[in-house]
Amino acid sequence: MEFSSKLIEKAVNEMSQLPGIGKRTALRLVLHLLKQPKEQTAFLSQALLNMREDIKFCESCHNISDTQICEICANVLRTHETICVVEDIRDVMAIENTGQFKGIYHVLGGKISPIEGVGPNQLNISSLVEKAKSGKVTEIIFALSSTMEGDTTNFYIYKQIAELEITVSTIARGISVGDELEYADEVTLGRSILHRVPFEKTFKNN
Repeated sequence: MEFSSKLIEKAVNEMSQLPGIGKRTALRLVLHLLKQPKEQTAFLSQALLNMREDIKFCESCHNISDTQICEICANVLRTHETICVVEDIRDVMAIENTGQFKGIYHVLGGKISPIEGVGPNQLNISSLVEKAKSGKVTEIIFALSSTMEGDTTNFYIYKQIAELEITVSTIARGISVGDELEYADEVTLGRSILHRVPFEKTFKNN
């Protein structure tokens, strides 16, 4: 793709680094910004800079937050004895959109994947196990994607807490095997949360 301006070319190259944005889409976005008042671009740039500089991760659940403890963990009306374990922040948003879960979350930051070089120590697993051992948790819900990596991660965590007197469940398989959680529709995901099943049944019957 030929550019008549090096400034445009650089802007397009940077924009195309975003997921799902190719060079042509990036060019359309850049040309759109060029047509807008300079103040609009400045607002966008400042918002992105503020996000990168000021965003925090909740000290309790590792969700994104504007404060040290996120709004969900700080909400006294939530059921703090029930923890929903998810892969990343997008899954928290997906489950919250269902309006069916009133507990709190724990964001692992990924899944165990030896092929990609991701092991248990690179995820937020140890802090989850500490919560489980605190005696304040009554149920842990696994809400990871129905993939081999997701199942491996679930089983690893389960083995760490199996001796504790905690109910361990997993979302019902209304989510198709191999599907990523964030792409599930809200009705299906909501039903999967409500009709969760004991985790032991998911591997003892295989």
